[in-house]
Amino acid sequence: MSASDHACVDPLTVAVVWGRLAAIAEEMAEAQQRCAFSDQVREGGDYSTAVFDAAGRMLAQANRSPAHLGAMPHVVQHMLDAYPVDTLVPGDVIVLNDPYMGSGHLPDFFAMSPAFHAGRLAGFVVSCIHLTDIGGPAPGSQAVVGVTEGVQEGLRLLPTRLYREGEPVREIFELIGANVRVPELVLGDIRAQRAALHVGATKLAQFHGQVGSPVVDAAAEQFLTQSEQAVRRELLGIPDGTATFVDYLDDHGPGSPPIRLEVAVTVSGGDLLFDFTGTDPQTPSSLNCTMSYLKAYCYWVAKAITTRDTIPQNEGQLRPLQITAPPGCFFNPVPPAALNGRALLNQRIVELLFGALSKIVPDRVCAASGQWTNPIFGGIDPSSGRTFVFYDYVMGGVGARSSKDGLDAIPPTVSVENIPVEAQEARNPIIVERYELIPDSGGAGRWRGGLGVRKDIRMLADDVILSNLTDRHVYPAYGLFGGQDGLLGETVLNPGGADERRLHSKEVVHLRRGDVVSFRCSGSGGYGLPSERPRETVLEDVREGRVTPRSASEVYGVEAEW
Repeated sequence: MSASDHACVDPLTVAVVWGRLAAIAEEMAEAQQRCAFSDQVREGGDYSTAVFDAAGRMLAQANRSPAHLGAMPHVVQHMLDAYPVDTLVPGDVIVLNDPYMGSGHLPDFFAMSPAFHAGRLAGFVVSCIHLTDIGGPAPGSQAVVGVTEGVQEGLRLLPTRLYREGEPVREIFELIGANVRVPELVLGDIRAQRAALHVGATKLAQFHGQVGSPVVDAAAEQFLTQSEQAVRRELLGIPDGTATFVDYLDDHGPGSPPIRLEVAVTVSGGDLLFDFTGTDPQTPSSLNCTMSYLKAYCYWVAKAITTRDTIPQNEGQLRPLQITAPPGCFFNPVPPAALNGRALLNQRIVELLFGALSKIVPDRVCAASGQWTNPIFGGIDPSSGRTFVFYDYVMGGVGARSSKDGLDAIPPTVSVENIPVEAQEARNPIIVERYELIPDSGGAGRWRGGLGVRKDIRMLADDVILSNLTDRHVYPAYGLFGGQDGLLGETVLNPGGADERRLHSKEVVHLRRGDVVSFRCSGSGGYGLPSERPRETVLEDVREGRVTPRSASEVYGVEAEW
């Protein structure tokens, strides 16, 4: 395709092609969710889909998980290195979950299919699902403690052909099923990926047939260039300079030291550099973060401060970014470092970057958000005698901004949703006894931080293993510009009972029938001085139960008769 061919595609055609590609990605997402077996995919939305061109460049993505979507360019390139285009045929599905090839951690299972029109490669469609289990030492495959190298974490697949010309490769399915605790959920979700890829490849081939591959390719070149230009225009409107920020993870297990996270953000002439030099070394646990996962949330932050929702994410928007982290550091571990615990880091990467950017573009960032909790339970369901894995996440909330309060019980950086209690109780031997907001947990400020969430779960089975995964039990979610920090989180076993005790944020615990685990997400940070919050707003907070009368008096200086 020549430069003159590119120029002859009018703006309306570019917009139509762009919109249709985004629609194909969304159609894939809908098919995947409808066909999925697991609660976290079907109910919670922990999956992603995207469309790539024949050169392996991301053209459009569904509005799903930034972690998956930001990693997809790395994944697709590794798949194509192992399976060159001339080895692929319609109906093929190539999969991988190797963290060092882009997956981030083993439970994230990526799948790719080629789309052909008239014998010519039109592009690729890609899917990612967070699988319920992929083996390893604890149910759900996200244990942090006692894991020191990647081979302990579960089944690792390098690029592997899972479907050949539309037919499943039986041996690979049997291999996966034999290495996971709940094969019906895992294989069911993988088949849902195949359904989504079939929809995407079919729709992409049809679209090329309708408008012609030269038109699609030329339009894609234009909107990738336009996307890059849009990001650079926004960056040129930000003063050049460098700002740094430091935050800490509590630890990587009981008795371990805090983990220092450091970034320097540089804006320079339409370019954006994130440098993580100064971050602590990788840990001897599964709490480490690959470069692909780090880059995914750097992309998310760059979009948040530039084009936001005005342009669908694509490869063009990534071009102005440079991301560096020294090999062997927490954000760029080297094999055989373990990685499955990295799930809790998505918002922490964003908060680290926002902390630095608050010194450059304070009106485009928010204070730190309440740390979400990602516990996983496993054991034998006494009603069926079958193995269960109860994968859960409890979303804490969002930090306050320069013009709005933070949001309660909403994920700040991922597009998943709190899974309905009814679905969880129907599938697993548990009862959710409490699910509520925590008063006074949001950091006080002119704009109040989002509240933390409490969720109490009672076990209805014996010999249950809990793999806890959360943070902000020691270092709170920071406030900005005089806003107070959010309330610290905690996990409590059997609250109010004679055997009540605090659990570590990353502990693996053996539970008995009747035990109750109370997960309490940390609150989010406030923005601006509490003394500047209007009296009527504080009174409304008290009436709604978000702030107690005591805090209204002691923190905000608002007295009233209640």
